[in-house]
Amino acid sequence: MSFSAPGTQIVGEKVDLLLVDQFLQWKRENENCSAKTVTKYRKTLERLGNYLEGKYLEATLGKLEQFTGGQLHRMGYSAASRKVAVAAVRGFYKYLRLRQLIKVNPAHDLVYPKSGRRLPRAMGLHSAEAILLQPDLDTFAGIRDSAMLALLLGCGFRVSGVCDLNESNLIWYKHQDADRLAIRTVEKGDNERMVPMPSEAMLLLQAYLGHPELQSIDRLLENGDLVLFVNLRNRHIPEWDHRGELRRLSTRAVDRMIKRYAIAAGVPEDQAHPHALRHLFGTELAESDASTLQIQALMGHADPKTSAIYTHIAMRKMTTVLEKGNPLGKITTPVTALLREMQKGGAL
Repeated sequence: MSFSAPGTQIVGEKVDLLLVDQFLQWKRENENCSAKTVTKYRKTLERLGNYLEGKYLEATLGKLEQFTGGQLHRMGYSAASRKVAVAAVRGFYKYLRLRQLIKVNPAHDLVYPKSGRRLPRAMGLHSAEAILLQPDLDTFAGIRDSAMLALLLGCGFRVSGVCDLNESNLIWYKHQDADRLAIRTVEKGDNERMVPMPSEAMLLLQAYLGHPELQSIDRLLENGDLVLFVNLRNRHIPEWDHRGELRRLSTRAVDRMIKRYAIAAGVPEDQAHPHALRHLFGTELAESDASTLQIQALMGHADPKTSAIYTHIAMRKMTTVLEKGNPLGKITTPVTALLREMQKGGAL
């Protein structure tokens, strides 16, 4: 037995998406659900509606099992993708039950498909060094790319976190009487963390920020902040509208950039992605005796306990740990010689 939602109309085989819209709006407003997740959930629930001929409120566990199992498998969904689909269906019917639109939640016992866990592909220091030395530092694009690569490798950021950075995310502080930079980033799951920046990455970022070409780019946002890493062209908009948020470099562009440099450096293609750099960062920290808690704090792992770690580990201790295990300090970078001179002179 089911109840009809107020204002819900189902005509023939047409799928009424009012319930889906209400659910996704609730997810955005109450659970800070990302736009990417909302898009995936919407696609799944639209297909479920078609499968049920629009009768969302009359679904049974058997029907939902058939949809998330055989139906999605035949549509080309992998086991990992079907896990997301099950999460969407379970969340949707839990919402309907909470709103008392149904008496019984048919998805309560809907199980997630089992799938193997793919281990990240390791990258060695030699491959990372080869990629990092590819950008042409005589060009603005090369300096930008070099600074981004240094953040991905030297701070272990996810590519989305780097692309979303604004200048307000850069935090200056003192460490051993020297000026240092830390970055406040918000990444997966809206988790915020502060990460000290290796000296090599700091010098490359300063070179990017001081470049004359960057000064001529309008990257001002409505809130008065400035986009940090900019794209150089956007074929989809007029030149006069190419400013502000539309200047932000996309994750797809960074993926292409890394792949291009990796191929040019002779690095295997299965290592030519941002996560390989992040994995190397974590591996080198572990090799340098960083504790599990320090690694979690620096990498921003999704464990709920990670958020509390930031208040217990001092920035100076994190900086010391990072300097010891930082991969950039173990290879030759475009600013290695300059950094050594500055260290000899006591500037760092």
